[in-house]
Amino acid sequence: MTEAARPLAGRVALVTGASSGIGEATAVALAGAGAAVAIGARRTDRLDALAARLRDAGSAVLQLPLDVTDEQACAGAVARTRQELGGLDVLVNNAGVMLLGTIAGADPEDWRRMIQTNVMGVMYMTHAAIDGMVEQGSGDIVNMSSVAGRQARKGAGVYNASKWAVNAFSESLRQEVTGRGVRISLVEPGAVTTELTSHITQPEAKAASEKMHAGMRALHADDIARAVVYVASQPPHVAVNEVLVRPTDQER
Repeated sequence: MTEAARPLAGRVALVTGASSGIGEATAVALAGAGAAVAIGARRTDRLDALAARLRDAGSAVLQLPLDVTDEQACAGAVARTRQELGGLDVLVNNAGVMLLGTIAGADPEDWRRMIQTNVMGVMYMTHAAIDGMVEQGSGDIVNMSSVAGRQARKGAGVYNASKWAVNAFSESLRQEVTGRGVRISLVEPGAVTTELTSHITQPEAKAASEKMHAGMRALHADDIARAVVYVASQPPHVAVNEVLVRPTDQER
């Protein structure tokens, strides 16, 4: 395969939430672009299957049992990646939950899960990775946000809040480290066909989300994975700070 077809050859990537959906597709796409890939998630049985698939394709892979709500686990995942794969060049903060629902009548446990995973998980992983990237003078942190990080909607208030937090954190960090060679990027998907909707606990919100997806040609996880590879494959002087990817059929 030509160098142009493997733009990430020699680089090391770590993907959180890699056991399914966008995370799994992103790990496959990064490996296909030539990167050695560390794959982290709580569901280690799914990581086993993904790792076997990647190794069969000739990629270097490291499996990481990882709960991003655990600060020490995040630090350990980054440390193991650097020790066992020889560095860390691309961190994809993909792990997240989308527990849509009204604020009135909500179960606050859903809120805690979203803030702990979507916000604190991004912060813990970034904290573990950023100093080493600054020291080496290069690196990409790609944070998986959402169109929900741009537009607040009824029935998604706390999910909106979590993604707006990711966007604000990312932009502040970008300003802090861009002059030192480290790129911070947001990928913001619209409606994607993944298992996220199946985790929604409010019946009305779950039904509304499923109806919305059924009424359009939703994106596939591979569509978002290609955006991540695009961001990470740019030459060092080019920083793609935001990529908003919506289905053609999605109006807002």
